[in-house]
Amino acid sequence: MKFTLKWLGEYVSLDGLEPEQIAEALTMLGLEVDAVVDLAAGLEGIVTARIVCVEKHPNADRLSLCEVEVGRERLQVVCGAPNARPGLMTAIARPGVVLPGGMKIRKARVRGQ
Repeated sequence: MKFTLKWLGEYVSLDGLEPEQIAEALTMLGLEVDAVVDLAAGLEGIVTARIVCVEKHPNADRLSLCEVEVGRERLQVVCGAPNARPGLMTAIARPGVVLPGGMKIRKARVRGQ
């Protein structure tokens, strides 16, 4: 069975304990812990952005040009999500971020934009 520490924390106090300590305590109680996995590992640099405006991409049928707000900075990004709309909060990986699997995010032109 898989569960998060947040879920477990709804039933027992986890104050001051590291995930490995919790796993050890569960094992000592007779509940075998196969692994402790940090679900956020490798996602450093991915932040939340708010879509400010969405326009149709002039050179592509299924792409949009979105202006997004990341903190106080505004960026223009090409987006392929059909549900992109103003006010939507979403995740964004800024240029320079390396995603799990080694893909590096960089600035690029997509169909002239």
